[in-house]
Amino acid sequence: MQERFNTFTVLIAKINRTIRRIKTEKMAEFDLKSTHVSCLYYLYINETLTSKELCDICMEDKASVSRSIEYLENNGYIKPAEKESKRYKRLLELTEKGKTVGERLFEKINNILDQASDGISNDERDTMYRSLESISDNLQKICDKNYN
Repeated sequence: MQERFNTFTVLIAKINRTIRRIKTEKMAEFDLKSTHVSCLYYLYINETLTSKELCDICMEDKASVSRSIEYLENNGYIKPAEKESKRYKRLLELTEKGKTVGERLFEKINNILDQASDGISNDERDTMYRSLESISDNLQKICDKNYN
């Protein structure tokens, strides 16, 4: 049982660190950080999102996403899609610069995912993702039940 816990937690932590490292190193050419990459990626595939939606989909806290949005706006990657007085409710969209970078990020991410899946069949990958989703949902239920 202890070995199972150790294997699970170490592998998840290692995957998370590696993903952050890849985001940081591969995106240095754009002068972007990990949370910037997530915001641009999800805006690229969704076209418009609010900051709350970005928080939810990126699994980042409000402060981190807010700083990322500010950076991305100030550097010409994103802009408001509409006029909304409340900052957290307004829709955001990519500028032309953001779309260009978003497309390159999308291609790089897909290439990395292909490389990461090397030697794994589509069925094995689907099973792995379903299993991870179940584990994630079960852990969330435990947190909701015991820690709220």
